[in-house]
Amino acid sequence: MTYTPNPARYNTMEYRRCGRSGIRLPALSLGLWHNFGHVDVLENARQMLRDAFDAGITHFDLANNYGPPYGSAEENFGSILKTDFRGYRDELIISSKAGYDMWPGPYGDWGSKKYLVASLDQSLKRMGLDYVDIFYHHRPDPETPLEETMGALDLLVRQGKALYVGLSNYHPAAAASAIRILRELGTPCLIHQPKYSMFVRWVEEEGLLNLLEEEGVGCIPFSPLAQGLLTSKYLKGIPENSRAAKSTGHLQEEDITDEKMVQIRQLNELAQGRGQSLAQMALAWLLKDDRVTSVLIGASSPAQLADSLKSLQNKNFSPDELAQIEQVLKSPPGG
Repeated sequence: MTYTPNPARYNTMEYRRCGRSGIRLPALSLGLWHNFGHVDVLENARQMLRDAFDAGITHFDLANNYGPPYGSAEENFGSILKTDFRGYRDELIISSKAGYDMWPGPYGDWGSKKYLVASLDQSLKRMGLDYVDIFYHHRPDPETPLEETMGALDLLVRQGKALYVGLSNYHPAAAASAIRILRELGTPCLIHQPKYSMFVRWVEEEGLLNLLEEEGVGCIPFSPLAQGLLTSKYLKGIPENSRAAKSTGHLQEEDITDEKMVQIRQLNELAQGRGQSLAQMALAWLLKDDRVTSVLIGASSPAQLADSLKSLQNKNFSPDELAQIEQVLKSPPGG
């Protein structure tokens, strides 16, 4: 069936200015890290992309090695883009990244100009695009000079293969240097994508959020639900089909301690008091900070996507609610 987007798709979504740029991003953006590869059901991926766009989500975030197998999320996205979103490319922000393992040998990983230029060329072919809106360096490379890596990002913009560039997983000192180099090259950093959630707060503790605000760079947290910990999934223990049980990805069974379970249940009680699910409260908690441009959500089904979108219905927290959340997060669990 031919897809016709919801004509009211822009009526309810909040759009936030990305640093000091001309770009505004939806409060929630959709990441294609999981559930969009060749091992997944294509029609499920198609429906999630349709539902996201119908709800005003204009930003779809990929990387070269998303799948599995590597590259397959971009291939599937490209095919859906061609069939379902033909004529709507100019309404979309499409991003990709390079910086992690992608192909064998010394030129398929990290941060060399050789790798970044080749990787984006491959990504554009997989997606059937002339350019991406944002191209990120996915992680710092301790052995390649930062000038080379940032020079590659600048080159790709000048070649017309990316409109903007971003950083991911850079801690403050490296981020500050990269932002400075890019500004001097004439290709300012648009956005930074760090891991950030109620359970992972280094962006606050190390001062990254303050740095991004000072430099006029946007912030789009990934893993806002801590790989599913900040959902109802683990309230009764570790489900058989969860990432922790399968030991796939970054969440391991040993990460879910008895103390962590106490915190999860206490947070869930606070969420219920707000009329939200734990996941909805966790997303809203990130969006309470104006320095956060957008929150990058994942989804395994249209129903899960719809549940995450409901977080936008209540993004306000009272001082008492914030204090209670901090008490749960900072006090020794069960203490």
